[in-house]
Amino acid sequence: MRSIVVLGSTGSIGTQALDVIGRNRDRFAVRALGAGGANPRLLAGQAARFGAEVVGVADPAAAAAVDKALREARPARMPEIVAGPRAMTVLARQSQADVVLNGMTGSIGLRPTLAALKSGAQLALANKESLVAGGALVADALARPGQIVPVDSEHSAIAQALASGRHRRGLTSPVVDGTSEVRRLILTASGGPFRGRTRADLEGVTPEQALKHPTWSMGPVVTVNSSTLVNKALELIEAAYLFDVDPQDIVPVVHPQSVVHSMVEFQDGSTIAQASPPDMRLPISLGLSWPDRLADVAAPNSWDGRIAWTFEPLDSVTFPAVDLARRAVAASPLHPAVFNAANEECVEAFLNRRLGYPAIVETVAKVVAAFDAPSTFDVDAVLGVETWARARAHELMGV
Repeated sequence: MRSIVVLGSTGSIGTQALDVIGRNRDRFAVRALGAGGANPRLLAGQAARFGAEVVGVADPAAAAAVDKALREARPARMPEIVAGPRAMTVLARQSQADVVLNGMTGSIGLRPTLAALKSGAQLALANKESLVAGGALVADALARPGQIVPVDSEHSAIAQALASGRHRRGLTSPVVDGTSEVRRLILTASGGPFRGRTRADLEGVTPEQALKHPTWSMGPVVTVNSSTLVNKALELIEAAYLFDVDPQDIVPVVHPQSVVHSMVEFQDGSTIAQASPPDMRLPISLGLSWPDRLADVAAPNSWDGRIAWTFEPLDSVTFPAVDLARRAVAASPLHPAVFNAANEECVEAFLNRRLGYPAIVETVAKVVAAFDAPSTFDVDAVLGVETWARARAHELMGV
């Protein structure tokens, strides 16, 4: 039985992870749960149901509400409550768990990622900002090769496909000796709600239109990122670090059906794809059980009727975010953090109707171009350049 820590337990990734754990109680035991504290009743209910020994609350002001909700939930044993901005890092570092699932959102997930790696636990990583903002720091923190199991559906698909060939490089490889049979990674993208539009067509896009994703149900920031293809840009940066592949050899391809989650092209001309209906419980379950698979996590593809999967090249003129991400990776280890932080501010401004839709990526590009990377690269440097990027974005937006 594996002991599990879930960071971000009340969010989308966390709740789905607990659904998987709940249906496999003979395989997993929850040691600790952590969340921001905005939903104390849900967090307390999760802790009571799964018998968590420790509950982390990032917002210290929410600790009393969580304590009250826990007493009302009447768990068999009252868990310890750890509160404050470093609560998630404490859970990751001191829980002595077999697996830490980082389902947090934002660069606040970087310190818990580093703590989990240094503890020796397997890290099921759904917090993309850990790699986008601090990829080199994450690489340095590995306690052993292959310690990270990606939870994003695209990166999980690549990790599965890599089992078909030799690729002893990157953060996910159990052996690192530099050899590889991989030619390219193919990242699939749904194309979002504006697939097929031109730049001129996007001038009047509203938040309501950008939030209508054709395939996935996600939070507002991720949904807008999917519409601008920024999400694919961030995934390209993640993939470059996770699998030690040159960004020029990571190719996004639009696949509207969202059934093929990504592919690996090998040197002999073979391409291996991972395909399944869109259901995040699949990559989550693999993050928890890797390298084993759980039974009946989600419904498989149906082969009883006529089906068609289509693929088309990415329109980089209308959606320039991926090319911008490649330039950011090439510029310095800190430029991707600037890219991500500036984008978050621009998306928030767009959702609040203070910035036009095409100006999201245009403003991010200006912030990235204006950044001059310092020589220091540590967690404090990452947080510092993010603060600079957010301020610069606001200056350019005039808000």
